[in-house]
Amino acid sequence: MKFTNTDKAPAAVGPYSQAVAVNGFLFTSGQIPIDPATNEITAKTIEEQAEQVMKNLGAVLEANGITYEDAIKTTCFLADMGDFGAFNEVYSKYFTSKPARSCVAVKTLPKNVLCEVEVIALLK
Repeated sequence: MKFTNTDKAPAAVGPYSQAVAVNGFLFTSGQIPIDPATNEITAKTIEEQAEQVMKNLGAVLEANGITYEDAIKTTCFLADMGDFGAFNEVYSKYFTSKPARSCVAVKTLPKNVLCEVEVIALLK
């Protein structure tokens, strides 16, 4: 197993890794909209938070030599399913290959953010 630790994405806020590569696959931890430069959540709207989440995921993928195009499955968590459409607008700009996906609303996300996304990707 190879564990990801890049300073281009937020450090883990608990006892976990940003991602783990094993048997040709990358499993990312859920990314929330923490700006890795400040370690703060500055984005307020669902669109702003989704953009930061996607940038964080991109940094984790890049640290493993892959891109959004290598994603085979995503799991998306929303604090409010009313944000589904706006979230999809941002999501669709990044995941153009349309990997398999689950999207669920949850009661509360870490640090009370509006969205969180995790990815399973194929390594090259």
